[in-house]
Amino acid sequence: MKVILFGIALAAFSAQALAVNCMEHAKEKKLAGAAQTSFMKKCESDAKASCTAAAKEKKLAGAAQTSFMKKCVSDATGH
Repeated sequence: MKVILFGIALAAFSAQALAVNCMEHAKEKKLAGAAQTSFMKKCESDAKASCTAAAKEKKLAGAAQTSFMKKCVSDATGH
């Protein structure tokens, strides 16, 4: 049971950790143009995967899942 709870917390933390980091990392790396676009697409993809896992662990569905995903991905990408 502790392992499952840790996994849930880790998935949520991972999504939250990405939240500030996508835009900040792109700025820190001084990315521009195609490199920035590629980095942001990968980061967004990773954020979606992490958020999907967190939503699944929380057993969200319907409007609750949609709302959670929107906020989670938005926070993760910095948009």
